[in-house]
Amino acid sequence: MDLLTRIKGPRDLDRLSLGELDRLAEEIRTFLVDAVSKTGGHLGPNLGVVELTIALHRVFESPRDKVLWDTGHQAYVHKLLTGRQDFSRLKSKGGLSGYPSRAESDHDVIENSHASGVLGWADGMAKANEVLKKDDHVVAVIGDGALTGGMAWEALNNIAAAKDRPLVIVVNDNERSYAPTIGGLANHLATLRTTDGYERFLARGKDLLERTPVVGRPLYDTLHGAKKGLKDFIAPQGMFEDLGLKYVGPIDGHDIEALESALQRAKRFGGPVIVHCLTEKGRGYTPALEDEADRFHAVGKIHPDTGLPISTSGLDWTSVFGEEMVKLGEEREDIVAITAAMLQPVGLGKFEAAFPDRIYDVGIAEQHGAVSAAGLATGGLHPVFAVYATFLNRAFDQVLMDVALHKCGVTFVLDRAGITGTDGASHNGMWDMSILQCVPGLRIAAPRDADQVRAQLREAVAVDDAPTVVRFSKGAVGPAVKAVGRVGGMDVLREPKTDARPDVLLVSVGALAPMCLEIADLLDAQGISSTVVDPRWVKPVDEALAPLAERHRVVVTVEDNGRAGGVGSAVAQALRDVGVDVPLRDFGIPPVFLDHASRGEVMAEIGLTAPDIARQVTGLVAKLDGRFESRAAEPARD
Repeated sequence: MDLLTRIKGPRDLDRLSLGELDRLAEEIRTFLVDAVSKTGGHLGPNLGVVELTIALHRVFESPRDKVLWDTGHQAYVHKLLTGRQDFSRLKSKGGLSGYPSRAESDHDVIENSHASGVLGWADGMAKANEVLKKDDHVVAVIGDGALTGGMAWEALNNIAAAKDRPLVIVVNDNERSYAPTIGGLANHLATLRTTDGYERFLARGKDLLERTPVVGRPLYDTLHGAKKGLKDFIAPQGMFEDLGLKYVGPIDGHDIEALESALQRAKRFGGPVIVHCLTEKGRGYTPALEDEADRFHAVGKIHPDTGLPISTSGLDWTSVFGEEMVKLGEEREDIVAITAAMLQPVGLGKFEAAFPDRIYDVGIAEQHGAVSAAGLATGGLHPVFAVYATFLNRAFDQVLMDVALHKCGVTFVLDRAGITGTDGASHNGMWDMSILQCVPGLRIAAPRDADQVRAQLREAVAVDDAPTVVRFSKGAVGPAVKAVGRVGGMDVLREPKTDARPDVLLVSVGALAPMCLEIADLLDAQGISSTVVDPRWVKPVDEALAPLAERHRVVVTVEDNGRAGGVGSAVAQALRDVGVDVPLRDFGIPPVFLDHASRGEVMAEIGLTAPDIARQVTGLVAKLDGRFESRAAEPARD
């Protein structure tokens, strides 16, 4: 690591020879495999952008020039070259973020980890430079499938409108997002990859024709005037140039000298330029290259030599869903699945293997996926759209106006709901139950264990006249939490140990059931009786909840979702609507962006733990007791 340890900032790269740069690239790959294998993280994408990142930082002067990354998970090499080489606590509390982070460095401009937004940022920053008459450069690196997102093309349409506004767009084309990139754009880029290219053809033709007497130059001019037709015939990069964007490439994304040459030309051009770079995801690491599923897109802790996981965490929520989907597919021919470029991460790999003609990967295009699902439902099928909870935020309008308004039977399965922890602010699935509360007719299920995932998924796909949502957590699923009774559609998980009016009704949402049972035990130790119920379906609020609440002194809701507009708010409104005037406390996630840390650390930091909640509920009950006692002691008034 001799060369890497000497790099304290991007300008240290200027002193290295081409041979030393190649050695540096090897050192960086060795460092990444060693470091990320110990912590987990996005390994494959970063192994693919080593030379590209080196070239970018040699040609442009960050942080004066703004280098923007989309998606942000391919910015590990960028961190190394900008002075951040302590990866020992990557994605852990107090360590480096797994994405660009303004708090870490002036070289990090946007903390984007949701794909396809960088070109909009770049467009705005280039416009700001124009208005303020600044001469620094804006460089947007977009890749890992992000060009399959509609926002990218909306931005390109605007970027192309100003022919003389400098902006460099680097397309990191590794043929993949998580898995191989799907769609027409992917096919177009594949054509470019396998073509020698118009520019080289024209250059060779020019040399030949200019040496031809009399007719040579006129013939060359005619050919040059027919540029569009020739270009489409030889190398169909015309799609970009039709938008008004200068196209450079395709370039070998692992040839530093070629990359620097292309980037220098783009830098001098004075208008919007696309530099198309071909890279290999997982480059230099055999286990990643042999992983055809996703080239080690993201890994846990692994053995660096073999790439095998160091430990397994047992059955996880995603696998339970994936296995049940296969069973449903066998039982019902109308069940189809949709994924937004995350076939394996959301557990649909087995469904694809069993029913390859009944699964649709729409690319990183959640909005389109939701509208397409509405079309599938209207056509007589029942689509199950599996997506990370945080990514459904992007398709809210489509869920509302296309799926719900048209009463389409679409099931949205939200993986990684609630606090996910290590991926940081943008990946916590803490908004879904709040955002979706206002959607008319939509129903939300929050399973508490694997058995309930299976049962509630089946209940969801049985609904054919409204959207349904099934949301569950990230990681290992715990043991089954058995019900001891039923009230309406709600499971009773614990009954009070008294015949008197119980003190607390604990409303447990989803995976927090074990925590709520622990809270009940802690309250019981303080002489406070409680009932614990799991609503199972948290929207709409079960009609049986209000009369049950009325039989208790206090109602407490506990959810792995934002408090603002969440289940607690919905329960409070339901009680008010029927005139049940019982004190209510709602516990959940505060309306803040949460720093990366483990799930347990984040929950402790925000007070979403059994001891914290039990302490506050004990205080609330004590206040009620004091209030009643003081009133009883007051003298009667005439």
